[in-house]
Amino acid sequence: MALMTEKAADERYAGNLREALNVYFVMGSPNCGGRNPAAVLRAAIEGGVTLFQFREKGPGALQGQERTELGRKLLGVCRQAGVPFIVNDDLRLAEELEADGIHVGQEDLAQLDRTGLRQRFKGRILGISAHNPAEAREAVRCGADYIGAGPMYATATKPDARAVQGPGIIAAMRADGITLPLAGIGGITPEGAAAVLAAGADGVAVISAIGGAGDPREAARRFSRLFAG
Repeated sequence: MALMTEKAADERYAGNLREALNVYFVMGSPNCGGRNPAAVLRAAIEGGVTLFQFREKGPGALQGQERTELGRKLLGVCRQAGVPFIVNDDLRLAEELEADGIHVGQEDLAQLDRTGLRQRFKGRILGISAHNPAEAREAVRCGADYIGAGPMYATATKPDARAVQGPGIIAAMRADGITLPLAGIGGITPEGAAAVLAAGADGVAVISAIGGAGDPREAARRFSRLFAG
């Protein structure tokens, strides 16, 4: 399975997707505590972030050209570091930036041509959110490369988030035969990550615990240590 376009894989990233999901940082300008998002991302990558998703949502989120330009800057940071760059939900922006992939939630998936989504992003990473085994099976049918499962724990980042599922939902997906790479998301801290991984996740997707940390580098390092050795 190609993680990106063939050229991108050759030049920027030679790892596999399960490893890339280990420390999956999701962030936009509202998640940085007023700091420069590019600086936060650089520090987080230095701490061990292995995959990045640009998610510019929430109060104060940039719009239009400002949003695009921020995405371009963060893409540059990822390119320099060899970290794959994923865009949240916005297919047009993902194509304009030539992102390494796209991640879509269930609400967005309902509005899209599911059968054409994989073909539209052929050669790029396709991630789909799922909250139960049935949604996970549908993600597989749609051609997902990985699944984001959650919410693991309570989170204030997404006010409209589904009810907390806990790590048990990952175990349920695995028991249901889901073998795709899988990342848990939602309120995950370094202390809570171990249970997520033990349930069968390949990694953890994190917003506030890194973006909102006083030291994003050290915060990312705490997650990265879970995969050391």
